[in-house]
Amino acid sequence: MARLRKNIVLAVDIVVGRRKSEKHEVLLVRRKSQPFKNMWALPGGFLEPYERVEEAARRELYEETGLNVARLELIGIFDEPARDPRGHVISVAFLARAGSKAEPRARSDATEAKWFSLASLPRLAFDHAKIISRARKLLRKRK
Repeated sequence: MARLRKNIVLAVDIVVGRRKSEKHEVLLVRRKSQPFKNMWALPGGFLEPYERVEEAARRELYEETGLNVARLELIGIFDEPARDPRGHVISVAFLARAGSKAEPRARSDATEAKWFSLASLPRLAFDHAKIISRARKLLRKRK
């Protein structure tokens, strides 16, 4: 008997960092809807059928924060089956840099967009703390 497969969905998450006044910051958005409504999260969302992964990352970042970035760098793939309560959602995470004067504005499914010091992040939705941790390790390896 053939095994039935559940739908697996592909998403993107973007760690946008900047350096301001000798401090490293990361951009977070407050979620407008469930799951994790009103919690802070990385900008991101689901891939559309017509998109490439990097296009989805750029679109989601712009839709949620109004920011465009010049370059995206792959952080990794996050595929823990229980990472999203809606089902098996695999996320391709990217790292981007923003200028020290970049000011996001909440749009679409975000109620707020704000810079946070990497030294004092709030509790995050999904596995976004793990994604930020991997991004930090990637940056440390470069030094």
